[in-house]
Amino acid sequence: MSTIELTKENFDEIVSGSDFVLIDFWAEWCGPCKQFGPVFERSSETHDDLVFAKVDTEAQPELAQALQIQSIPTVMIVRENIAVFAQPGALPEEALEDVIGQARALDMDEVRASVTEDQQGEQAQAEQGQQAQGS
Repeated sequence: MSTIELTKENFDEIVSGSDFVLIDFWAEWCGPCKQFGPVFERSSETHDDLVFAKVDTEAQPELAQALQIQSIPTVMIVRENIAVFAQPGALPEEALEDVIGQARALDMDEVRASVTEDQQGEQAQAEQGQQAQGS
């Protein structure tokens, strides 16, 4: 499967409409991005059940900023609308395949429960902070 170019216009539709999306954040001027590009493409050909997408950070700076991409290349994996992996750097082919395998093996019920727990903890901390300021 070929890769899809993600933009701020199609990001939500593609990511929310797919259970498993790998995203490569890159730019034309980036040497490591050019080295990683063929690795990403080959992986897309062997995993035709997954969505492989690329974000050109020069053409889509708002999208890169919204996703807090600090350096490129960065690989992100989104499963069921939850970012389960994000790492800067050009991954070797074996490492990318390993990460895909680990992401496939995740129990998404556990991941969702963990995300909910984290959000509740953050909310409780915020409420305690507000109560402390009100005292």
